[in-house]
Amino acid sequence: MQLSVNVNKEDLKPYRAGMRSNDRGHIEIQDVTISFGRGAKMNLAVETTTLDIPPGQFVCILGPSGCGKSTLLNSVAGYVTPTSGRVLVDGRLVVKPSPDRGMVFQQYSLFPWKTVRQNIAFGPRLAGHSPQECDSIANTFLSMIGLSKIANKLPGELSGGMQQRVGIARALANYPSVLLMDEPFGALDAQTRLIMQENLLNIWSEFGITVLFVTHDVDEAIFLADRILVMSASPGSVIADLSVDIPRPRAPEVATAGEFIALKKQCLSYIREESLKAFETIGDH
Repeated sequence: MQLSVNVNKEDLKPYRAGMRSNDRGHIEIQDVTISFGRGAKMNLAVETTTLDIPPGQFVCILGPSGCGKSTLLNSVAGYVTPTSGRVLVDGRLVVKPSPDRGMVFQQYSLFPWKTVRQNIAFGPRLAGHSPQECDSIANTFLSMIGLSKIANKLPGELSGGMQQRVGIARALANYPSVLLMDEPFGALDAQTRLIMQENLLNIWSEFGITVLFVTHDVDEAIFLADRILVMSASPGSVIADLSVDIPRPRAPEVATAGEFIALKKQCLSYIREESLKAFETIGDH
């Protein structure tokens, strides 16, 4: 299931050049608070959070269930509007979803009636590319994810891992400055998940795109990230900003390294403490 990123470099040139630009993919979250509902029914999901994520960085968000990880991610995507504060990407205020911010969900969210090629070409077609350009873009990314031979199949004919590879390729085909991923491998079996993690690192290494990745899996976060943000129990805020100083490229065997284990213990300690707080809060009610 390995991806091939050794595709024609001329085909990838416009994507690689743009995604690797030093001024694309800068995320700024400035004093963001997010709440839902009003009055007694108001739910404070994210509280006064400020973050600065430079272009090209791979950042994972960890935290207990219900801490606002996905809500914060969705504010960067433009699906959720902050109650106060603001989110900027490349200096522009985020007010709605945009192809500049590619989104990959846990559920594969492909169009079931469209073929693999048509799914990948959908974004470029909406952007106004000619049919020939759309086919060229789709073929380039089909080659990149190693699925050229099944380009004319429907999503329902593919395994979960294959569908998620198509989802990643579809997001990249829009030439985004940021790739946002909400537990994209959570529904996969353990072996497929590990392979997909390696695949994603290959893609990220090729393009140098900024990635903001939500996960519950501490091992996954450490294996993938340059930086891990740990969020508190609800209402969520960032309580730890941890650098992952493990050399790249990384292989699965790195999980047995001393620095990996030490960082894992640190993350688990934060998450356990916050999870206990959440249980105590529930008990008080």
